[in-house]
Amino acid sequence: MRVVATVLVLVLSAAVGANAQPPGQTGVLLLAHGGASQWNERVTAVAKIVDQTQPTEVAFGMASRGSIQAAVDKLTARGVTSIVAVPLFVSSHSSVITSTEYLLGLRAEPPADLKLFAKMNHSSHGAPAAAGEHAAHLPAVDPTSPVTRSVPVRMTPAFNRHPIIAQIVADRARSISQTPESEAVILVAHGPVPDDDNRRWLNDMKVLAEQVRAAAPFASVDYMTVRDDAGAVMREAATKDLRDRVEQQVAAGRTVLIVPHLMSFGGIEQGLRKRLEGLSYLMTAQALMPDERIVEWVRASTR
Repeated sequence: MRVVATVLVLVLSAAVGANAQPPGQTGVLLLAHGGASQWNERVTAVAKIVDQTQPTEVAFGMASRGSIQAAVDKLTARGVTSIVAVPLFVSSHSSVITSTEYLLGLRAEPPADLKLFAKMNHSSHGAPAAAGEHAAHLPAVDPTSPVTRSVPVRMTPAFNRHPIIAQIVADRARSISQTPESEAVILVAHGPVPDDDNRRWLNDMKVLAEQVRAAAPFASVDYMTVRDDAGAVMREAATKDLRDRVEQQVAAGRTVLIVPHLMSFGGIEQGLRKRLEGLSYLMTAQALMPDERIVEWVRASTR
């Protein structure tokens, strides 16, 4: 009986082993706007930590087909059975995101701005040049065509209103706060040009502002976008709006705390200071990154 039982166990084990498949491994495609070496290093550092538990590759650039294709190829070579693209961007409501969706085969029609992104020198954004630029003997690849992939791909939202991002924003406000009861917080984001997308940005920022209100008893918490890429008329209107809000709070006897809702400091915050010249306010010492919770956000997004 003992021999029969042993043989039965071996047979069942063999059958299970023959039918069992190794668990599929999902690779992470971290999408980021490239920039100065310090910023690129921060993104790479996040990717290295996530890579400890999931194969992770970075694609720098603004809807750069060459960079995305290179990262997809690396993940595929590492044996992943699916890919989740995680946009390291403040908001999903932009043509960069929709263009990336098209390049990944997740959108049927290409956004009009994709042609503009394709003309950019993405090597200045940390992205590699297109394959055709490296080898003259290879046919040029249409930079507006979807990437070639052999595994399924899905894409997560950007930061938007995620609770982890809300925690970071609230902490930035508290970092320069002394007497919250007499302080007025203003969250300021870059913002898109189209009005519809701008409304979506503001809807997400409203949720973040509510988290800031819950973090400390501030006298007020406001939020706005400055539409940096818009034309002169829209930019000037946004500048006047920002200055008016600051002046109103100062006239009410409150200290104004400016919290730039930006990925990282690297130039845009200087533009904010220029818009606010001559006014009384305090500004946070850093933007959303660097922050160790960004790794937590990436992992939460992939789940």
